[in-house]
Amino acid sequence: RFWQTVIAEHNLDGAGMYTGETPAVDLDKVNVYMRKAGDRFVPRACLVDLEPGTVDVIKASPVGTLFKPDNFVFGASGAGNNWAKGH
Repeated sequence: RFWQTVIAEHNLDGAGMYTGETPAVDLDKVNVYMRKAGDRFVPRACLVDLEPGTVDVIKASPVGTLFKPDNFVFGASGAGNNWAKGH
């Protein structure tokens, strides 16, 4: 829900495109969590997980197209519920 709240507060759609009518107001302080990449805004975030399935859930969510594909980092086999392997 965090990213849904951020894009709603700044009138951005799920792809990071501005949809509002007053950019001076809506886009004020948008650079705290987002950066401009061409015509759209992308999160300043790197999503890391050992399980590729978790990243797939985020990609399939309503804000999945918001993130750049190279900002996803995940393991090939996961931790397999083994704390020592994941640590």
